[in-house]
Amino acid sequence: MLSQFFQQDGDQVVISREQGSEFAKRVADDFNPLHDVDAKKFCVPGDLLFALVLAKYGVSENMHFTFAGMVDETSRLDFPAGSDSFDITSNDKVMLSVKREGENNLCQTLVDSLTKNYVEFSGTTFPHVIIPLMAQKQVMINPARPMVIYESMAIHLDKLDVKTLDLEAATPEFDYEGKRGKIILRFNLLSEGQKVGYGEKHMVVSGIRDYCQEMVDGLIDYYNDRKVTL
Repeated sequence: MLSQFFQQDGDQVVISREQGSEFAKRVADDFNPLHDVDAKKFCVPGDLLFALVLAKYGVSENMHFTFAGMVDETSRLDFPAGSDSFDITSNDKVMLSVKREGENNLCQTLVDSLTKNYVEFSGTTFPHVIIPLMAQKQVMINPARPMVIYESMAIHLDKLDVKTLDLEAATPEFDYEGKRGKIILRFNLLSEGQKVGYGEKHMVVSGIRDYCQEMVDGLIDYYNDRKVTL
């Protein structure tokens, strides 16, 4: 499922602008301008790194991912041997830190199911979840520079003897001080209708400003236009 979105160059993984952008738009339904091929500061989607980790190391009962660096087309990613705690690096700089606990399952069906459902959930949270969530506190992101940065995510599973996982959104949370804030998106993991786990995605947002409905409408229109034309 992921082979078209990266290149293996010896022991290292390289992701081109085209591959990162294609994953964001066609798999994650994520139209953040940071993932555009011609973006001035292009960034590989964090969800693609998450997907690559699952593909290589499998699914563990407890997993925590910390996104420490912005990966671009010049990054040469080193994936170490699997352990309870390891870092994905580029030129000795940590890009993604991974911690795992409990049993591990390398079942390809389970890996693909969790990857697909999480990435779809993660990619569509903007603007459909984030903007209304911030609006509850009468603030919004800066439409000129909508900076929402992926900070970390965690998943807990009560058991791993399942083949597929569905994801349902749970109650999100937003807090801010000044122009910076933090968003926590929560979700439950289901197998055949039964809850078998849960998780959280943490994001940092900067450039917060007072809420303006006209600007929000313009931002959503811009986002929807991008989905149609790109």
